[in-house]
Amino acid sequence: MGIDGHLASLRDDGARLAAAAALAGFDAEVPSAPGWRVRDLVTQTGCVHRWAASYVQEGHGAPRPIEGDGELVLPDGELLAWFTDGHAALVDALANADPAVACWTLWPGAPSPLAFWARRQAHETAVHRVDAELALAASGQIYSGDAGEPSGVPTAFAADGIDELLGGFYAQRHRGLVSPEPVALSIRAADADAGWTIRIGPGARTVVQAVEPADCALAGRAGDLYLFLWNRVGTERLTVDGDPAVLGLWRELARIT
Repeated sequence: MGIDGHLASLRDDGARLAAAAALAGFDAEVPSAPGWRVRDLVTQTGCVHRWAASYVQEGHGAPRPIEGDGELVLPDGELLAWFTDGHAALVDALANADPAVACWTLWPGAPSPLAFWARRQAHETAVHRVDAELALAASGQIYSGDAGEPSGVPTAFAADGIDELLGGFYAQRHRGLVSPEPVALSIRAADADAGWTIRIGPGARTVVQAVEPADCALAGRAGDLYLFLWNRVGTERLTVDGDPAVLGLWRELARIT
């Protein structure tokens, strides 16, 4: 997927997040993020949107704290407008940025800093859109999608997001996902003709874009794999072969908010 595809997803998922949050109510619990209510979800995502936009707009060459994250408190009557303003500003910043903009990114390897931030914010927003829909379902309301489940993630976007999650967060940055005895998890997205293997050791992880022999093999549709790997749904729609303890390790330690 390119920048235009990521921007289209970012626009859509931001609007859907706001709509689900409004229906659920700010006091609704977010079952996929224990301890959070919808108010926290909207505030945190809005802070991240503004933080990401600042890199593209101002060209910061070093990491900066996410201003207001965990501290900002807005009146409920202002929160949704504040979120939608920040989301629109992020989309505008990415859509109108100089393709050659230079700024800091979370990890290397993207075609450009602009491509990195468009991709990262598209998936950031998609995952939190799912959180808002899960909160809405938990409040007893029905939205587009099966009752009690988030609406779907398109196949190509989901495969792209799995690649970002494994090759970005876990191969390069995340330090919590470790195992005293090395284990491997393979992932096959049948509808996307794509696969990955992540090897988890005592102090690091390696990722390859191929299905290799592993202690546990996970297979299914890309959208279902995406939501499982982000710890938003279980394995009910997936095929699991091998040692289930590997999935238990993932569910316990592979946590990104």
